[in-house]
Amino acid sequence: MIPLRDNIPTSRRPVVTWVLIAANILVYFLWQKGGLSLGTPDSQHYLCNLNEWSAIPAELTGHTVPYPSDCGTDDAPTYATPFTAMFMHGGLLHLGGNMLFLWIFGNNVEDSMGPFKYVIFYLLGGLAATGLHVATDYDSTIPTLGASGAIAAVLGGYVLLFPRARVVTVIFIVFFFTILELPALLVLGLWFLQQALYGYFDLTGQEGGVAYFAHIGGFVFGLLTIKFFASSKRIKRQTTPFARS
Repeated sequence: MIPLRDNIPTSRRPVVTWVLIAANILVYFLWQKGGLSLGTPDSQHYLCNLNEWSAIPAELTGHTVPYPSDCGTDDAPTYATPFTAMFMHGGLLHLGGNMLFLWIFGNNVEDSMGPFKYVIFYLLGGLAATGLHVATDYDSTIPTLGASGAIAAVLGGYVLLFPRARVVTVIFIVFFFTILELPALLVLGLWFLQQALYGYFDLTGQEGGVAYFAHIGGFVFGLLTIKFFASSKRIKRQTTPFARS
């Protein structure tokens, strides 16, 4: 399923969401120098940047992680990598998918709490995502990167605030597709169920390559904390027109 748009209006321009999207795009193209590769780029600059600034569970838990000898010196402070990793991506499809979800669901969550609290919520969600991933794979030396953990927190907050929202979604059936308007609770609920199942298979060694527990950690963080960040007045302003439609 690929979401295209939702039907919840916003009362203010989602400036922070726009800035986050722009920051992720600029980091990928200008700092990571990822180019137009759909998969993981193989340039030396990209790979050295990835090993230096992404979050590596073993490194975060105090283990010594070998740094590629042809990359020079690893100057990245370990404590900074959970933050820098949030703005890095493993390819154009990875970046595009994450930014699509942030574009669709981030504006309403930002509108529910205002720009300052939204920045805090987003960053804490990303840290919670990294924390659960590290807890479940603490000795891994595989670099972890991407905005999906923080965006998962946005999704968790969205589904609790706007369960009656409708999401226009592309559904693929083998070689065919159709477009349906589905409840947000169904779209995001199925998304979370998929992450949980893949996370289980990952623990049993039958899946790999994606930090599913980061998605789970971010989503659960969003569910548990959204009411502390969101304003009931703002939520009512967003949902009242929807309730009358």
